[in-house]
Amino acid sequence: MIDLTPHDRGTVLPVRAQPNARKNGILGERAGALRVGVTVAPEKGKANAAIAEILAEALGCRASSLVLLSGETARDKRFLVLDQTPNAIRATLETLVSDA
Repeated sequence: MIDLTPHDRGTVLPVRAQPNARKNGILGERAGALRVGVTVAPEKGKANAAIAEILAEALGCRASSLVLLSGETARDKRFLVLDQTPNAIRATLETLVSDA
């Protein structure tokens, strides 16, 4: 199960990044974090931007509704999803992870 944390501005979503993946997309869950694969290399924020795009599409929100809180240069990241509750995100993620 993905460890979603309530925040005063939305919900914190832990993400485990996999740069240089074969394809962009949600790969499943690992150790309480959502696994996201991106085809771009982790340089100059390109992978972080690609992850934000994938998350926005998956969650049905704009990329501007996602804020990278920590992990800019690490595989383990924490994104803030603005104005969404943990329950709303959990329902969407359960479907995505089961399809991955």
